Amino acid sequence: MSVNKVILVGNVGRDPEIRHLDKGVAVARFSLATTENYTAKTGEKVSNTEWHNIVAWRGLAEVAEKYVKKGSQLYIEGRLKTNTYEKDGVKHYATEISADTMQLLGKREGQSEITGQPLVNAEQAQSVNEPDFSQPEEDDLPF
Repeated sequence: MSVNKVILVGNVGRDPEIRHLDKGVAVARFSLATTENYTAKTGEKVSNTEWHNIVAWRGLAEVAEKYVKKGSQLYIEGRLKTNTYEKDGVKHYATEISADTMQLLGKREGQSEITGQPLVNAEQAQSVNEPDFSQPEEDDLPF
């Protein structure tokens, strides 16, 4: 048995770069920063930031195009994927996260904190519409 799963919570480093391939297939690429803060033995506070290359396909790419901006906080689930290429006779490796699930965290522009924002996975992203937070939901409960 083997498992290839990555879970990240971080901030978007640049606006997603969106491309539309053959047959309208969308792909979004952007960077995500995760930061680890700790105190060293000397008492000095240390902050270590890692940058991750994220790739989202099809519906997730379209969601990223509409809602993800530089500085957005995201929850990402996906898989590690390593690509190899040769440049000037030297073999290079590029590791990226192929996103399967994405959740927008934190605040949206002009609004207060969003709570309960649903997870969006690749299958659901085909039919995702922006939620309307302007009116509270009405229910038929008697209390």
